[in-house]
Amino acid sequence: MRHANWVSASALVVAWLGTSAVQAQTPASLTLLPVWGDHAVIQRDAPVKVDGDAAPRAAVSGRLGEATAQTQADARGRFELVFPARAASTTAVDLVVSANGQSVARHDLLVGDVWLCSGQSNMEFPLARALNGEMEAAHSADPMLRLLEVPKTIAYEPQRDFGRPAAWQASARESTIGFSAACYLMARNLRTALKVPVGAIHASWGGSQLRPWLSPEAGLALYGQADMRQLAQYAGDPLAAVTGFAPRWVEWYHGAAGGTDPWLHPDILPWQPVPQISGWLAWTGTPLATKATGTVWLRRQVRLTQAQAAAGAVLGLGVLDDLDMTWVNGKPVGNTFGWDTEREYRLPPAYLHEGVNEIMVAVTNSYANGGFVSTPDKLALRIGTGETLPLADGWRFSISPAQTYPPRPAWDANGGIGVMHNHMIAPLGSLSLKGVAWYQGESDVDTPGYAGRLKALIGGWRGLFGQDLSVEIVQLANYGPVGLAPGPSSWAALRNEQRLVAAQEPHVSLVSAIDIGERSDIHPANKQALGLRLAMAARGIAMPMPVSAVREGASIRVRFTGIDGGLHAWSGPDPLGIELCGPGDTDCRYARAAIDGDTLIVPGDGRPVTRVRYAWADSPVVNLFDGRSLPVPGFALDVVGN
Repeated sequence: MRHANWVSASALVVAWLGTSAVQAQTPASLTLLPVWGDHAVIQRDAPVKVDGDAAPRAAVSGRLGEATAQTQADARGRFELVFPARAASTTAVDLVVSANGQSVARHDLLVGDVWLCSGQSNMEFPLARALNGEMEAAHSADPMLRLLEVPKTIAYEPQRDFGRPAAWQASARESTIGFSAACYLMARNLRTALKVPVGAIHASWGGSQLRPWLSPEAGLALYGQADMRQLAQYAGDPLAAVTGFAPRWVEWYHGAAGGTDPWLHPDILPWQPVPQISGWLAWTGTPLATKATGTVWLRRQVRLTQAQAAAGAVLGLGVLDDLDMTWVNGKPVGNTFGWDTEREYRLPPAYLHEGVNEIMVAVTNSYANGGFVSTPDKLALRIGTGETLPLADGWRFSISPAQTYPPRPAWDANGGIGVMHNHMIAPLGSLSLKGVAWYQGESDVDTPGYAGRLKALIGGWRGLFGQDLSVEIVQLANYGPVGLAPGPSSWAALRNEQRLVAAQEPHVSLVSAIDIGERSDIHPANKQALGLRLAMAARGIAMPMPVSAVREGASIRVRFTGIDGGLHAWSGPDPLGIELCGPGDTDCRYARAAIDGDTLIVPGDGRPVTRVRYAWADSPVVNLFDGRSLPVPGFALDVVGN
């Protein structure tokens, strides 16, 4: 996308928020965005952009060391001071900003390289749990390495703060032990190699899809005005937003469950008593005790008097794991994702009636245990008259035949459009960064279009932090079943989309973790190797990348870039996991391959070949490395040439 498109999209997003939202954010006093705290690190060799808020149209002045800058706040009170670029320096400077007789000072600022680390649980994975993590933390003291942990909060529109306090800290055991292992180890390796101050900002959320990290402009470009309006609507009127989203959910359920609509006709399902208010794995004697993933209907009837129905109510369901779509008397009332979010749904009087009222909750769980998380007392119907009707007993359940997962609404906590960006990235303002390390994708497996979302994410970052922003993408680690024969793999497909983005976008590197995962643990502990590889890529050192598969007679030559010291097959004469594929999705077979310097020669087998694949499994066994012990990433390449 071109910059002009991002600007026009941004204007539309702001327009949707309305003047009331803007006015509500107008500050009463001079403030700086939270990234500008004591002990911060400033990006070297780039304009120093300091964002903040003051009175509307106020004159704002600043001093950074001996440099000065002036500007004027806009009609909303927002301002950006721009100081000249500075060379790296270990000599601390102070920042002082003044407006309307007020001053704000920040102390002990260094100049070096600043990196943002973001993604889901493997980026969030703390140093304490990494290999040799306690020892790494014990030896982490370095006053020239500074860390900023961004609190985990969401918002439905961009914010100017993190929602909770956040402060820069010098690297030491107390600050590193709970910090992202991958981020810290990358930053430490950069400090060692570059000998300049390094700042590492960590903003991750376990289980998050890519969508919550999109900027509003990227969200608008990918999902359109209707979804963005629905997101803004949810901030003020959740019930109306849920009503607007419900047809999409219904369309999914009809397709996944054979056209049935239990929220309107509950008796079409077979029902059993809920054994207890708990996670499904504790429901001994039911199928959910051995397999707690999928969608399960929960049903509860409640009898109301005419006065109770006319007063309206709030339905409390406690915490449900993972995702619910809740209906009352056939009307949608709530859709929430979260393992720690209590469901509270408003029921207008028009949704209730005298007599028996039907509560139908479709709970979808995608991993491990699911179902009720809270204690039974959290389940209740709070009537507008002040009465509370307990709902701890009387529940029934029915396992849905749906085998796929439902669509996620624009406001979804872990899959909504930009909801994490808005409170965890937007408050960075226009801070100059050296680059971003991105480790995410596990939650997007089986969701088509990852490459497009990732490109939009990168475009959004570059719109905020600079068009030359370096981006390092971690290719997902091996996890899950090994490949006993060539076949489909959604993990391999997503890895290949990550590779394609790195190949197509400037200043983007692919850092493969395909050899350091654990097939029985989605959270591999070897973050030391990953941190070293990320630091290498961050320094501009080329990583192994497949670039082409070209016919040469009866064979195919696969070429690579970023190979140092030649290709090597570890523990055997040939690389493992090479496949030749024909035009069909299932027409793949294992093939032998010979190493020829920095290339592979794959002999033909007399059958049609349109693609060459490598490491095409959820948890492939790989043995192809370059002379630096860096793995060749998993890939699928179209074969070209006669």
